[in-house]
Amino acid sequence: MTSNEASYHHGNLRNSLLASASTIIQESGIEALSLRKLAERVGVSRTAAYHHFKDKNDLLSAIAAQGFITWQQQAEETFGKPSHSSKEKYQKFVHDYVQFAYQNPAMYQLMFGSRLWKNNQSSDELKSVAYPSFQYQVNLVKNLQAKGLLPQSENSLRLAQVTWATLHGIAQLVIDGIYADANHLDEMCQCAVNLFLDTPSKNNM
Repeated sequence: MTSNEASYHHGNLRNSLLASASTIIQESGIEALSLRKLAERVGVSRTAAYHHFKDKNDLLSAIAAQGFITWQQQAEETFGKPSHSSKEKYQKFVHDYVQFAYQNPAMYQLMFGSRLWKNNQSSDELKSVAYPSFQYQVNLVKNLQAKGLLPQSENSLRLAQVTWATLHGIAQLVIDGIYADANHLDEMCQCAVNLFLDTPSKNNM
């Protein structure tokens, strides 16, 4: 055991590995990440890294899971502000979603890309936070429909899927640099808000 390993508590080492892995993929992409390189960067043995993550896929799933946790905490904070109207909260939610994707492109693409979800590569840990995160969006849509902000005539699940798909599309266009750039983010987000809102004249709730 190295001196660095000895200085880590059980939870601290896992958190440090996750933080460093997130930095690596943000700086150099997913292909630059390996458990060996990660262990070297943190200053522990490969055995210590494998104690927390059985393979690279398990590590990537954990990074994506952390992304869902961070995103949902951000959303809950936004909708928990008593001083803001429902319209203001929804606007901030939309803007924050796309900004989160733009600021964390590697993590975002892990969260929603085919690398982990195609061929059932996602871990149980990831599924345990990703599925409830989408259900959170469905419940959010139901709540906004009840308040008259979103169309009440639409099925809540389908509306949640369509609104999320729109935000995901904006985020991915900007991340990929296809016909959009960061200078357009606010305008695109506000356009999405304006299209989603059912009755703009009643939105000062």
